[in-house]
Amino acid sequence: MTHHNRIRTKVIARKNAPNWMVFSILALAAVLTVIAGVSRAESDITISHGISKFGELKYDADFTHLDYVNPDAPFGGEFSTWAFGTFDSMNPYITKGTSAGSSSIFVESLMVGTADETGSVYGLIAETIEYPEDRAWAIFNLREDVTFSDGTPVIASDIVFTHNVFLEKGIPSYRAIVGAQIATVEALDDYTVKFTFTSPSENNDNLFLAAGTPVLSEAQFADRDFAESTLDPILGTGPYILEELDIGKRLTYRYNPDYWGADHPINVGQNNFEFIRFEYYADPTAAFEGFKAGQYLFRTENSSQKWAQEYSFPAVENGWVVTEELANGNIGQAQGFYYNLRRDKFSDPRVREAIGMAFNFEWSNRTLFFGLYARVDSFWKNSPLEAMGEIPADELAILEPYRDQLPDAVFSEPVYSPPVSGENQIDRGVIRAAGKLLDEAGWTIQDGVRKNAAGEQLTVEFMIRSPLFDRIVNPYIENLERLGIVATNDRVDTSQYVERTRSFDFDIMVTSYANSLTPGIGLRQYYNSENAQVPSRNIVGLENPAIDALVENILGATDRDELNLRTRALDRALRALHIWIPQWFKEVHTVAYWDVYEHGDVTLAPYALGANSWWWYSEEKAAKLAAEGAL
Repeated sequence: MTHHNRIRTKVIARKNAPNWMVFSILALAAVLTVIAGVSRAESDITISHGISKFGELKYDADFTHLDYVNPDAPFGGEFSTWAFGTFDSMNPYITKGTSAGSSSIFVESLMVGTADETGSVYGLIAETIEYPEDRAWAIFNLREDVTFSDGTPVIASDIVFTHNVFLEKGIPSYRAIVGAQIATVEALDDYTVKFTFTSPSENNDNLFLAAGTPVLSEAQFADRDFAESTLDPILGTGPYILEELDIGKRLTYRYNPDYWGADHPINVGQNNFEFIRFEYYADPTAAFEGFKAGQYLFRTENSSQKWAQEYSFPAVENGWVVTEELANGNIGQAQGFYYNLRRDKFSDPRVREAIGMAFNFEWSNRTLFFGLYARVDSFWKNSPLEAMGEIPADELAILEPYRDQLPDAVFSEPVYSPPVSGENQIDRGVIRAAGKLLDEAGWTIQDGVRKNAAGEQLTVEFMIRSPLFDRIVNPYIENLERLGIVATNDRVDTSQYVERTRSFDFDIMVTSYANSLTPGIGLRQYYNSENAQVPSRNIVGLENPAIDALVENILGATDRDELNLRTRALDRALRALHIWIPQWFKEVHTVAYWDVYEHGDVTLAPYALGANSWWWYSEEKAAKLAAEGAL
């Protein structure tokens, strides 16, 4: 009997378990390509169990489990953590409502990535993919044992329905990207679905776009409007079903004892918890107190102040709570204050640069962050995709055709990094240099404040939703006031934050551009002009033909070295445009958890923490804490 068969027996033995509908996740993000470990059905047709952006797949077709999991991990217990804010929807694929942060976490796609490769996906709902040399189309051969959580089979028409309903009623940026690349999706029979692309391609990005298609049930929406916000979960194929929902307070998911993929090699050693619970808090301080009291048991700590000063409470001292710094092999994500370029006052890059210069990272890191962070100044920090120093000849050759569409600094100065400020909160030299830029841009001091020729004041409003950012934004505002800028801190609740982001009703907001070590079609969602005026990942509203062209240039890369070079050129150009005020990153996951969880060698899975998946619950440790009165 296999490990997951033992799991299934154990869960079925649970009495009177409620029968809930399941919701699924959109795994559209990993956009990767090219094939290895293949067999040939015809001379020009490739058939494979997976696809890779460049080179060989790590796992052969007959792999038994992923290297970073424990295939003998025990099943059971509960993984519990916290979430910020509230929600009023369980449909994350539409623009209406505020969806629960976890409501898209369990939808399955045709193929899925792993945590130890940056450019590969493997068949999940699809057993194999086949495509011709010119990649004009892709056929996915579905597994015949895949079922939705209500027991109904997944067939090709469900994939066709999902594609079409997303194009018709889904998130606009999805329509813009997918609709431009995929011409048709058709069911050849119940277990074969064909994607025909708008044009042939020399690379595999379109294959990855198709492979990331999620799978929803057509039958579920026979009498339900997909576009309407609802708390009824989406019916999916994933391993968990909804156990409990309490708006703004709690979401609990339960492992589905009839999950079709329990013994699939990519799932062995994963999905080890019987329950996954999210406790919602409107205030981060209350959330931390809840963790200390054992209301939930796992926490990724994002506050450097808390990590440095507040993890000495009794449960830590008694050994009941473990604190760890675990390796994080991801790039330094592009976290920062991002401008809304749709507003005229931010149209001049000199204005944006000057405002950014007033943020004193060095003082903040020393005074507020206890020296735990490094400055992020690249969109691909700490990776081979990060532009460095003076422009080299190979990057210049890529950027030269767009000289008239990019700032002169791209070609005449080292790649932009924010100035290093001194020990004091206000670095007078940096402030003077920023003031000179504002003067040159036509924003001069008039009656003690910055005004343009029309007499309009230069105002800046920071839209944030966490009170933890008050201690960061408020000193920044003081520095801006020294420049004559009228700046304010506007903290809003989650619902307002979501709505104002969608309607572009902000000056500057805090967010992160989650770039990849293997960038692909997803770049269009973040940087392309076509997504600037619709709700999308192009938060700032960037519209620049040179950036559009550089993105397309990356998509045409044929090997890893070419991809890295072309991405460095894009990074150099983006940084010169000053669309953000870079913040900070750290190279480790800082986590705390009550000592009931165990994990294997996390360095084997450098690109994800996986705490609610390939970690596991220790009954022995839980019993020990219970005996000591800890929980």
